[in-house]
Amino acid sequence: MQKYVDYVNPGLAKLMSFAGYGVEDHAEGCYIYDHSGRRFLDCLGGYGVFSLGHRNPKVVEAAKKALDNMPLSSKVFFGQAYADLAEKLAQIVPGMQFTFMCNSGTEAVEGALKAAKMFDHRPKVISTVGGFHGKSMGSLSATGKDKYREPFYPLIPQFDFVPFNDVDALNAAVDDHTAAVIVEPVQGEGGIHVPNLGYLPKVKEICQKHAALLILDEVQTGFGRTGKMFGMEHSGVTADIVTLAKSLGGGVVPAGAFMGTPEVWERAFGENPILHTSTFGGNPLACSVALVMIEVTEEEGLVENSRVVGEHLIAGLRAIQKEFPEMIAGVRGVGLMIGVEFAMDDIGELCIASMVKRDVVAAYTLNNPRVIRFEPPLIMTADQADTVVEVFRESVEETSELLAAVLG
Repeated sequence: MQKYVDYVNPGLAKLMSFAGYGVEDHAEGCYIYDHSGRRFLDCLGGYGVFSLGHRNPKVVEAAKKALDNMPLSSKVFFGQAYADLAEKLAQIVPGMQFTFMCNSGTEAVEGALKAAKMFDHRPKVISTVGGFHGKSMGSLSATGKDKYREPFYPLIPQFDFVPFNDVDALNAAVDDHTAAVIVEPVQGEGGIHVPNLGYLPKVKEICQKHAALLILDEVQTGFGRTGKMFGMEHSGVTADIVTLAKSLGGGVVPAGAFMGTPEVWERAFGENPILHTSTFGGNPLACSVALVMIEVTEEEGLVENSRVVGEHLIAGLRAIQKEFPEMIAGVRGVGLMIGVEFAMDDIGELCIASMVKRDVVAAYTLNNPRVIRFEPPLIMTADQADTVVEVFRESVEETSELLAAVLG
């Protein structure tokens, strides 16, 4: 911990210490163990990374086989694992055919934005207020939070923002100079906002009206997180480009991807197939692991488990909201992508520290610190969800008593 202060990031070290986090030692399933052997129920899941839990045996075995064979590729030969994964993704991601593998969500968004700009050479991109698409320069230009954007101005020009779930505002913003609209099926870092079912169909209709592309950012919502394999499936909408990451690496290796339709791929990369490349993207280790991650998700019914346990967890959290209406402004979510919004600033941070004290890991959303997120592994059981609800209730009660004492 002192080395974080001395050599990593003193501010981050202070924040983590306040929340009560120690040093991670090992992890298994839904649990993280610290340096002292203390066990924590992971209700954050690496911000959506650990959909299969920690160290899923099948995924770990796939990684070991790749390590023994060829973990990184020469990039001049065809890659079997890359080809197999691209085929599988084309089979399960609605409307998509071609895949470019990278290493993270922000890289996936960078590639998606480049493809959209190449499609018709238009300059303008529309994103949403509170939307989160990454922190590298291109993806940051599409991220709708001034706190992260302003220190790095000027960013890429002609990125405009409209309120999420507001069709009229989007319709007014999109025009014939718009290359793409980028949006999350469920807005994650903005505070776990689930749009109306008619929202995404209207977004696509507006894009088609102006021949603009629709980019759906499924980095958090993909692979069962929302109780569907992909968040877009709740509304039946398909996109022109889709971004993927987080759980794609099976909780073992970094992996990201962006996908597109044949028309997008031909217009963006048909003339120059090496216009966009990655040294490490699509390596055999990541692709082998991603294939097994999808296999486990399908075979073990984790999409349905996400839906069922998510409904159970949301019901428990809403019961606590009724008990503490002055503290909790709302509970919302779908599947195991759930947010609890507090009525005042700073309560979330206090409540997180109280939960950690009771051996449950949680965190707030980056673009809305009033919201605690619950994104546990999709293998979570109803009994484990009950534990989370019990701990959360105790933490809210303790925080309420603390505030009453401080405020008099």
